[in-house]
Amino acid sequence: MVRSLGHGGCERDAAKLAIGLDRSRFFPHVGVFEPGGPRAPDVETAGIPIIQFPVNSFVSLSAFRAARLLGKYVRENGIKIVHAFDVPTDLFAAPAARFERAPVVVTAQLSYRSMYDRFGRITLPFTDWLADAVVVNSHAVAESLKRSFVFPKRKIYVCHNGVDVRQFYPAAHDRPSELTNASIVVGSVCVMRSEKRMDWVVRAFAKVRRFDPRIHLLLVGSGPEVPRLQKLVGELGIGDVSHFVPAQDDVVPWLRTIDIYINSSWTESFPNGLLEAMACGCFPIGSRVGGIPELISHGENGLVFDPSDEDDLARMLRRAVADAAFREQAREKATAAAREQFSMTKNIEAMQSLYERLLAERGLLGQ
Repeated sequence: MVRSLGHGGCERDAAKLAIGLDRSRFFPHVGVFEPGGPRAPDVETAGIPIIQFPVNSFVSLSAFRAARLLGKYVRENGIKIVHAFDVPTDLFAAPAARFERAPVVVTAQLSYRSMYDRFGRITLPFTDWLADAVVVNSHAVAESLKRSFVFPKRKIYVCHNGVDVRQFYPAAHDRPSELTNASIVVGSVCVMRSEKRMDWVVRAFAKVRRFDPRIHLLLVGSGPEVPRLQKLVGELGIGDVSHFVPAQDDVVPWLRTIDIYINSSWTESFPNGLLEAMACGCFPIGSRVGGIPELISHGENGLVFDPSDEDDLARMLRRAVADAAFREQAREKATAAAREQFSMTKNIEAMQSLYERLLAERGLLGQ
């Protein structure tokens, strides 16, 4: 289950897993709160049922009705594993599935619990108790959960996000006309929210541009921070080399346009955008938070910077811009790491291994 099949990382991961599961071993169903979304056509084309369980609020009759509908669906379709992919579906699906005696319940913890509101922090330990396994996508989040006295540590299962290397890979690409004369394109693709700290990227770019006036900045994504960022590039006098593109269903052409990709977030678990950028051949720079150091080996396949020091980001960007040989070598290593260590194939294999272990523990494997 996932909130929707929209643009978000959880939504994308749920769709990719459902489509990629070995049909000789598993037949997936996808449950959502909200219908539609850009991932839905791919799921439907793969012959996977999409079922809506409409929940307007967890303290409304809609949640009770949706829980009854989920229970009925689990019984009638012989569902053996209920896997919730994000916090809202953890809170909904884990108790509903347990009430209907679903054999296996899996929940997900894909970011730090400190990021959630008070309701989520109070109620998630209840879903931990109900679940047979809690999937996390980085060792950093796993360690944060292990430090909690109330978390059942034996239930933690680390499964890094995977990238579809058939879709995300380096390829020759004609840049948009406004970027054809750029020596280097620095950029990012994300939802423009405050925790992404794209203002750090803008200011670091402005500092480094003094050394190469032909570099350009490309920010792809929509969100509440866009007006503030557009005002900032004007104040810094870099409006002529800064380009804003709204959120795109297909980000691959834009990733292939970017030479140096920056993830400057102050909190992350295991960012899909950074992984996809590496797979597409970008040189990665990331803040030293969460699972980013699990993706980037500093000085080998990219650079990481001190998340408390904005000037350190500028220093790392300056190094990447100035040293073309290092940039090329690290870019190739980043692409290889994405392909060999973090492919969607490895992600699916890891999830299938978890499913089979849990079914075997209940004597249900092969049934």
